[in-house]
Amino acid sequence: MQQTQLGNTDIEVSKLCVGAMSFGQPGTMHDWTLNADETTKMVKTALDLGINFFDTANAYSKGTSETYLGQALRQNVSRDKVVIASKVYFNPGRLSRKAIEHEIDGSLKRLGTDYLDLYIIHRFDYDTPIEETMGALNDLVVSGKVRAIGASAMYAKQFNAMQQTAKEHDWATFQTMENHYNLLYREDEQTLIPACKQWGASLMPYSPLAAGHLSHTGWQTNTLRSRTDKVSKGKYDNVENIDLPIIDQVNTIAQKHDTTMSQVALAWLWAKGVAAPIVGATKTEHLRAAAAAQQLTLTPADIQALEAPYQPHPIVGALDQNPPAGTVLIDEKK
Repeated sequence: MQQTQLGNTDIEVSKLCVGAMSFGQPGTMHDWTLNADETTKMVKTALDLGINFFDTANAYSKGTSETYLGQALRQNVSRDKVVIASKVYFNPGRLSRKAIEHEIDGSLKRLGTDYLDLYIIHRFDYDTPIEETMGALNDLVVSGKVRAIGASAMYAKQFNAMQQTAKEHDWATFQTMENHYNLLYREDEQTLIPACKQWGASLMPYSPLAAGHLSHTGWQTNTLRSRTDKVSKGKYDNVENIDLPIIDQVNTIAQKHDTTMSQVALAWLWAKGVAAPIVGATKTEHLRAAAAAQQLTLTPADIQALEAPYQPHPIVGALDQNPPAGTVLIDEKK
């Protein structure tokens, strides 16, 4: 497994990150998540493949994602051999100092560790002053509870404002961006990704396979996730007609290289400078296939062909306001 460095830190991670939204008590957030035993099996497979990077959040499956992930890691690997990221925002108080100080302790307890390698703000908080949030995050770094901080889906102007505030106070700045980025959604190429590159922040996008749409031809499948995941339906179903030509092109390139569509989608992200796509797998064979994608190198002609059918999309990921209190699932199809 190839390694890369996160931002301007000394944190070395595998070029794949395991997304722990797939872990947690089924029914507490999604119906298709893995229980504790299944999570342990998936984590062991990841470690055997050389993957050392795991991403979760306080809001995933009412905290059971963190609990299951922490248990699985403790059973299979020493703490210093893995990089654990978690997130804060979809909680009471969002990104206020009080909320951040409370939520980090909850995450550490559930994960069974005394520090996080990476602590990510899950969204931009419209109610809390930027200075308060960045000051609180910096204090976590100073205290040793967090090694580095990162951001997630937001607008470039918000990212720049938060980074600039931190810089002016000589505080910790964001070293990563967990944004929505794949062959079906490339809006962040306009302003957010250039801003991340300017600040030296590594890209670790979520939904690299567009909730599975980039892994098969056509649109629908009969998997439990495809039938029940209202969030993926909300993110992608409204633009099915303009995305199907891209999916067809992914299939064409996959056939050319005698590989899978998923591997083409991941190889494209690496070719675009992504550090570590976050892969959420519920089957070990999917994780193995993702790891094997490292062997695929796309040509400039391949990349041009894959990108040619793209049309502008509505913004999905960054929020224009804070959602109502208690909201965990955004972009959900009602």
